[in-house]
Amino acid sequence: MDIFLQIDTWIALLTLTFLEIVLGIDNIVFISISTGKLPKKDQKKATNIGLILAMIFRIILLFGVSYLIAMKEAIIHIENSWISSHITGQSIILICGGLFLLYKSTHEIHHKVEGHTEETAKPKNTASLSKIILQIVLIDIVFSFDSVLTAVGMTNGTEGALFIMIIAVIISMIIMLIFANPIRIFVNKYPSIQMLALSFLILIGFMLITEGAHLANTTIFQQHIGAIPKGYLYFAITFSLGVEALNMRIRKRKEIS
Repeated sequence: MDIFLQIDTWIALLTLTFLEIVLGIDNIVFISISTGKLPKKDQKKATNIGLILAMIFRIILLFGVSYLIAMKEAIIHIENSWISSHITGQSIILICGGLFLLYKSTHEIHHKVEGHTEETAKPKNTASLSKIILQIVLIDIVFSFDSVLTAVGMTNGTEGALFIMIIAVIISMIIMLIFANPIRIFVNKYPSIQMLALSFLILIGFMLITEGAHLANTTIFQQHIGAIPKGYLYFAITFSLGVEALNMRIRKRKEIS
């Protein structure tokens, strides 16, 4: 426990906890959208189970960090006149996760644009708890992978790095468990917020695909695929939420008047 007498340990812990919360927002948005199809009595239960599973996956992956690093080795090589790629285990997980998010988000947007009412959709589209939890587990693995890689990079060379990372994951998940259900209720209450959240998931899915392609050193028509800085994505999300907040305020004033 001597490591907690060092200022560097506390800085690393606070920074990593903050980053884990930021990275976990994507997870909460996905869980909120997925659990929206469940009966109301199961939504809170599924949300809590989803976040607890996310914490478990992150801790398991932290213990398997050496295996994650080894997954940087290319297992598939693609070389031809227009594309070059050296696909790794990391890139496969990120690309598959991104494709899953794109499919799930576009499917949900199509369903909402078609204009099905809750009453007509309920008999056909009410999902089972086990099906929703399975979807949450799949995306938890993807988001946990990205989160753990970030944590490893942040604490590289820090004394007691594994212990610090586990504590940061547990603290961030406790905080998210406290706020996840209010966020879920808010997202499911406003249709425009739901559509915005689904659009965010499309952005996140596209970002995961490009990041996976970047890790695979993919070149298409002699143009190297670069990773999209996460700061751009978070700025776009924050800006969009700000605009939507103004729209909601204007709509509220019109309803009052």
